[in-house]
Amino acid sequence: MINPKYHLFICTSCRINGKQQGFCYSKGSVDIVSSVMQEIEERDLSGEVMVNNTGCFGICNKGPIMVVYPEGVWYGNLTADDVEEIFDKHIEGGEVVTRLQI
Repeated sequence: MINPKYHLFICTSCRINGKQQGFCYSKGSVDIVSSVMQEIEERDLSGEVMVNNTGCFGICNKGPIMVVYPEGVWYGNLTADDVEEIFDKHIEGGEVVTRLQI
């Protein structure tokens, strides 16, 4: 069984029927997931960080949204450009990126 240090949930506006449509999707959340997966690979963190795309978290005006567990830290208004900072400071440094926290 995989026991990651961090589990990241990113809203991609995925619907029950599998279609992606909605605010987070329209604001580039799929690019954020791709950037997260690239950071995991480049930093050799595949055993420590797990990522899942999700449906709506219900606060679309703050999207795109990422939730980082086990801390339960919510990040909002994200772009793919924010991913490197989250990995540098939070995932590898243990420090919440307060400017992105919601």
